[in-house]
Amino acid sequence: MGEEIRIDRLVGEHAAKLSERLLAHREQLFPPNASKQLRRFTSGEVAELLGVKDAYLRKLSLEGRGPQPETGPGGRRLYTPQDIMDLRRMLEAGAKTPGTYLPGRREGDHLQVITVINFKGGSGKTTTAAHLAQKLALDGYRVLAIDLDPQASLSALHGYQPEFDLLDGGTLYDAIRYDDPVPLRSVIRSTYFTNLDLIPGNLDLMEFEHDTPRVLAARSGQMFFTRISEKLAEVEADYDVVVMDCPPQLGFITMSALSAATAVLVTVHPQMLDVMSMCQFLLMTSNLLGVVADAGGNMSYDWLRYLVTRYEPGDGPQNQMVSFMRSLFGDHVLNNTVLKSTAISDAGITKQTLYEIEKSAFTRSTYERAMESLNAVNHEIEDLIQRAWGREPR
Repeated sequence: MGEEIRIDRLVGEHAAKLSERLLAHREQLFPPNASKQLRRFTSGEVAELLGVKDAYLRKLSLEGRGPQPETGPGGRRLYTPQDIMDLRRMLEAGAKTPGTYLPGRREGDHLQVITVINFKGGSGKTTTAAHLAQKLALDGYRVLAIDLDPQASLSALHGYQPEFDLLDGGTLYDAIRYDDPVPLRSVIRSTYFTNLDLIPGNLDLMEFEHDTPRVLAARSGQMFFTRISEKLAEVEADYDVVVMDCPPQLGFITMSALSAATAVLVTVHPQMLDVMSMCQFLLMTSNLLGVVADAGGNMSYDWLRYLVTRYEPGDGPQNQMVSFMRSLFGDHVLNNTVLKSTAISDAGITKQTLYEIEKSAFTRSTYERAMESLNAVNHEIEDLIQRAWGREPR
């Protein structure tokens, strides 16, 4: 007989080695006392974000109005994310139509809470949530991103590594736990993106899955599915949109997130196995949410959409799967898709999104195709947000 392996010890050793190597990798990318910084944006990028001509931005800066850009190599004018926000405020003050440059909530508009879900890993769920939250922030919305996945990939993308940065807690679990919950504001962190705050995740979130059955058994009258919506009410006035990245399983925390949501985005990789697993996921979700609804949970949504991710237009079986989904779900499938792109996956290696990485890191056509695809998806979602507030799409 060979030597028996204690799996708990072996996994523990591997975790320790990996953790050490990840810390070294992070310190290489971002020295210990450096926090992530967002790059400057060219005047062309800023003009596109604001919906104005580049020449108009040049005129404003020559007249000394608004934030003054830095001059980069080759005389390029460069703006910080804060400059973009300052320009938005200045232009909004003189805009004929309210909301042209600051498109967020107005009096009477409800907080938009978008829950991004999928049952199967590899569907681009976290990448979708990150790019959506960041683009909405660049577009002038006040955004709160919440990482509900114990694996904490969304947190890592924004510069937080759970095993080093969250040793004393600091996740949503602290605010929704049944014993001695903290105010939600105490776990919100600002990010290097102007307008984007984050509640990071780590393994503590699993505790909610363990605590809830105990509380339900005790019949204490505490409802698990209202925990997240009650906490969001504490900061509702500070944000226009909340984007929640859920774990890839249907536990109590996902059900609480679905109960707090005003909209649901389901990411789907268009392959038969993924669509089959989504079918199981939808059946389970329907059954469980029916129970929550019967117990008084809020299940009314502004919209539910399926987003096709990691799509390869030249792949015949994928095209068939997309047609199949469109024939079944109709308008519930977003018109635009997120293309499979080396630009998106390569950016992820250095814990960046396409909105923050320098475009010079890729060939121009690769970058532009990926960016066009992401922007089209995010614009379509923004239209849904505006419609939910009773406005015409921008």
